[in-house]
Amino acid sequence: MPTIIMTKWPVKLDGSVRSKAMSFLQKLSADDTTPGLHVEPINNAVDPRVRTGRVDQFWRAVMFRLEGQGESHYVIHGVWPHDDAIAVAGRIRLKVNPINGLPQIEETAAAPAPAIPRPQTPSPAEPLLVRLGRTREDLVGRLGVPEEVADQALAAENDDALLELAQQHDGWLGLLLVDLVTPDSIDEIVERMQLQAPKQSGDDDADLLQSLRQPAARAQFAFIEGQEELRRVIEADDFPAWRIFLHPEQRQYVERPYSGPFRLSGGAGTGKTVVLIHRARALANSQKDARIVLTTFTTNLAESLRDNLALLDPTVTHATTVGQPGVYVAGVDALASSVIRAAGASIADAVQAVLGDARSAPTTRTPTTRWREIVESSGSTLPPEIANETFLSTEYSLVVLPNRVKNETEYRRVRRPGRGVALDRAKRDAVWALIAAYRAQSRLDGTLDFAEAAAVAAAHLGSTGAQADHVLVDEGQDLSPTHWQMLRALVAESPDDLFIAEDSHQRIYGNRAVLGRYGIRIVGRSRRLTLNYRTTAQNLRYAMTILDGGDYVDLEEGAESTGYRSARSGPEPVVESAESLIAELDAIARIAEGWKEQDTKPETIAVLVQDKFQRERVVTALNERGVSARAVDREAPGKDRVLVMTMHRAKGMEFSKVVLAGVGFQSAVEKSRLSGLDESERQDAELRARSLVYVAATRARDELAVIQRP
Repeated sequence: MPTIIMTKWPVKLDGSVRSKAMSFLQKLSADDTTPGLHVEPINNAVDPRVRTGRVDQFWRAVMFRLEGQGESHYVIHGVWPHDDAIAVAGRIRLKVNPINGLPQIEETAAAPAPAIPRPQTPSPAEPLLVRLGRTREDLVGRLGVPEEVADQALAAENDDALLELAQQHDGWLGLLLVDLVTPDSIDEIVERMQLQAPKQSGDDDADLLQSLRQPAARAQFAFIEGQEELRRVIEADDFPAWRIFLHPEQRQYVERPYSGPFRLSGGAGTGKTVVLIHRARALANSQKDARIVLTTFTTNLAESLRDNLALLDPTVTHATTVGQPGVYVAGVDALASSVIRAAGASIADAVQAVLGDARSAPTTRTPTTRWREIVESSGSTLPPEIANETFLSTEYSLVVLPNRVKNETEYRRVRRPGRGVALDRAKRDAVWALIAAYRAQSRLDGTLDFAEAAAVAAAHLGSTGAQADHVLVDEGQDLSPTHWQMLRALVAESPDDLFIAEDSHQRIYGNRAVLGRYGIRIVGRSRRLTLNYRTTAQNLRYAMTILDGGDYVDLEEGAESTGYRSARSGPEPVVESAESLIAELDAIARIAEGWKEQDTKPETIAVLVQDKFQRERVVTALNERGVSARAVDREAPGKDRVLVMTMHRAKGMEFSKVVLAGVGFQSAVEKSRLSGLDESERQDAELRARSLVYVAATRARDELAVIQRP
């Protein structure tokens, strides 16, 4: 049976033609001699390997046929109308780049590349790459950039012009052009792309097949394993190409073994989640009996992970409970509940070990208002910066629970690293009185809060043994200490035990944790992704300004760096000020309606707001103004209407066009809450508020509009 090698096709097909193309390729992959396929060479073609095939009477596929490893391989270049296909097939060539050993498709009579847009500002004295010290020898002689493209790149005046050029060249060539604007040396770029010159100069079929399997080649060419995968690739028109075609740097994190826990950091849109999904698939396919847990902070994000894993490979076994072979996907709190439920009556011992007392309903969660109720009813003499729900819940989750503090004496002795408020003995005793009241009330209704549940699950796993072989964690920056204790206990210390993806700039829940304090030692096993595949360079620049001046610390207690870059270019974000709520709602409706008039599908437009109250208000206002909209909460987004959701709900999602509403506005209630916090707690709350807007801004793929409120 022939092997199909897919590329990113130059021409996008509509649904009916795509269906016919799928049928053609399925028949081709089963038997390329099937009558009606008409797989034929082209007379006088510049490459004798080129073939065309009949999709229907009007459409033709253009491809290259290679022979090797006992079978035929077809590199599918695209589908065109008959006459166009013949013309394209006659002038294209598949060859091995003699410098970097990668495959490239070149046209001998290609149309001239579109002109690079010129900025409106005065031109600099020297083009961008010249100012950065790049030379023609670097591009052509060391990286293998074609001479014509190298000259265009060296003439680009700024980042945006070079990105425009990169977007005209798919695959490894586009990635190389993006890398040239980084401060990295040419040697570092070569290493990251895993480039290597061919051992021998030649373009025979064996050379080409070897080049097609290079890591960087797989950013453009994908070997399709069987009919089912072929069907998914063609049908999944909305499945972004970067989920299938991995950057060489991403692929090494999918495939490389590690001697222990590993942390992969990176900004929004750099592909951390994609790496996790591919790694889960790779582990499941290579170890059929492995127990793999894939987890993240929220239920919505866990559902997205589950759906995308199934979309990537429906053959992966999905486990239904912890401890089963296959991939078990769940939010981290749902994971704790699953461990507690599976433990049955024996969970009582773990509850006693953590809390020092019993709980009659350990699978039921304590109301989130409990701390506020305790503070309001206590009559405590503690100052307000301590006697508030933010300080107490944080102290409980960062200090008391991870250390399994059960009484006042133990609390007096426990260390409190990283806590900004110093507590003398009298204050510690007063704080413990509030904690004791909290526990007493929870003991009455028999419940555990989320942090307690994770601590209890960790204690149970610590006594019964690991229930997973590999644990993969997304959005690690949002997890609490007891979450980390549970995950550490879930998998034994071994190679490839924990793989953690995180971005401290996206921490919008809870307080920061330091992994080394919870038995997860990742020193020397951390790497960072810097190339953003989702957000345009213009939108990314705006998002990064939100983080300016913030003190962000990663899971190793090191300063979190930025330095992110984008592979895409687009229009500058639109930033407007609205002096009143009515003006803001009018602006949102005007922008959304304008995008719809540009034939943007309504469901690819999102309005992101601060809270659920504002969400309902915006939905009502849009519908009253003739813009059909719907609110999105736990359910999956629908179609045919503009989507309105909180910035928290939008995490992990992406949209073509995004409106950020109410940026900079603080209600009187929020101002009052912040003013009552200790300085360190207030600074942390302000960091999370910045991170929330950064997360929201990076949900936009193409266009971003920001409505600011005083």
